[in-house]
Amino acid sequence: MIRTLIIGAILTAATSIAMASDPVLGTWQLNPAKSKFSPGPAPSSMTRIYAESAQGTITLTVNVTSADGKSGTTTYTYKNDGKPYPVSGSADADMASVKTVGSLKATFKQMKVGATIATGVRTVSKDGKTLTVAQKGTHASGAPFDDVMVYDRQ
Repeated sequence: MIRTLIIGAILTAATSIAMASDPVLGTWQLNPAKSKFSPGPAPSSMTRIYAESAQGTITLTVNVTSADGKSGTTTYTYKNDGKPYPVSGSADADMASVKTVGSLKATFKQMKVGATIATGVRTVSKDGKTLTVAQKGTHASGAPFDDVMVYDRQ
């Protein structure tokens, strides 16, 4: 009985540590009232889904509906090691890298044909309920952007 309880406690602790390893995992919905898109307009909706695989990679899927009603999905699978990984579904970037810089923060770069076109910081709030993504760069069209996107955990 005691042995079973100890094993259960160890498994619970291991699960908690694994879940706490990257607090960004889960689904996040854009909060337009708290976000800033420069230049605008803001998308009418945006959802970010972070999922971890058994191999230790993270897949980010971003579903966007633009202000004019066009929908799109960008996906990439990466490790938090700062190395570039392929991006699909984006007109702006073909590669992206993410590097953890703290328990709640990561920096990232987006690249197109080897050149960095955007940089940013992704931060999860201490209570785990808010995700802020601040990024600056240049769209494929050549237009610069400076966005601060605030998301609520779903």
